[in-house]
Amino acid sequence: MIISTSRFGQVELKQEDVLTFAEGLLGFADLRQFVLLDDPNDEIFAWLQSCESPHIAFPVLEPELFAPQYKANLTKSDLEALKMTAQDKARYFSIVTIPDDPTLMTANLKAPVVINVATRTARQCVLQDNNLAIREPIFAKLQQRVVQNPTVALKNQSSGIDVATKLTLVKDAEL
Repeated sequence: MIISTSRFGQVELKQEDVLTFAEGLLGFADLRQFVLLDDPNDEIFAWLQSCESPHIAFPVLEPELFAPQYKANLTKSDLEALKMTAQDKARYFSIVTIPDDPTLMTANLKAPVVINVATRTARQCVLQDNNLAIREPIFAKLQQRVVQNPTVALKNQSSGIDVATKLTLVKDAEL
């Protein structure tokens, strides 16, 4: 299967790569098929790309990268929608907002994208925990993680650019 994207051009996928959102994403209820794509020019973010609309893609990160104690407590309704009996088989992603000044980037911890890896079903779950932010500042936390443990890769470091350099490049770039 080939999809068109505004960011990556034509992308060839296997059907098993497609994630199905039965209810769509918040604000995008009509879009149900997405795929996670790695950006070959960016070692930090993955992209949640719509298979139905080439111009809809969201930068995402696993929240553990900037919030090591992150815990998402899914409701029974969330678990049923994801066809899961327990949370341990899920992967969690936070949608990231990157403004003109990337040092002000934020992540949505309150409404993570949750993926049932076994069934490839996904849902954006609005968590009941009022301590979780919709706009959690993350730039400094990502930099701090790199400073504390410079050998830790945020993603596969195939380009040879270390994460500290990448964060500096992201900071200086106009996105």
